[in-house]
Amino acid sequence: MVRKTKENTELTRQQIINAAREAFLTRGVSRTSMEQIATLAGVTRGAIYWHFSNKTELFRAMREQVFLPLIDRMDDNLLIENNDDPLGQIGKFLYGTIEALNDSIQTRQTYEIMMVKCEYVESLAQVLEQILCNCEQITKKIEQLYERAQKSGQLKSTDSVAILAMDTHLFFSGLMHLWVKDLDSKHYRNKALELITNHINLRRK
Repeated sequence: MVRKTKENTELTRQQIINAAREAFLTRGVSRTSMEQIATLAGVTRGAIYWHFSNKTELFRAMREQVFLPLIDRMDDNLLIENNDDPLGQIGKFLYGTIEALNDSIQTRQTYEIMMVKCEYVESLAQVLEQILCNCEQITKKIEQLYERAQKSGQLKSTDSVAILAMDTHLFFSGLMHLWVKDLDSKHYRNKALELITNHINLRRK
């Protein structure tokens, strides 16, 4: 009975997150109320506040569902220390992110909300700071792979590994913004993997 109650609680929580995603995508984050989310989720406002103290906390939970697996995949790449192609590992991480966007409508919608449908003001300014910290974390992980590439003689560039990692992060962040906005796949979505390959190959000896 306790297990069933726990499962139902988690199902309700996920139902609320899904409803929030739908509402944020349609109305934008600032114009979405908790009451509107409750209506979409088919629950009371009290049920939402039992799981989430405010809209910012709900937004953060929605974001973490797609962002934390991204960091986990980066960690998985770093664990392969005996790999003789660190540059390829960077490419694999970037490819995997694009594949996640292609394969999961929830991931696509969440990134669209974060990049297009949200104004990071007032309470959401804290979320923006968290996003920037996460970006720094990923950049540091990419830097570790560039350091391995440098030690193995893969790098053509004489730039510091920190600069190369920052450059890769900025390149990919820009590509993802354009990917999300290219709804008809006429400009960037159909070229994303090729652009990543070119970015990595520019660094190879």
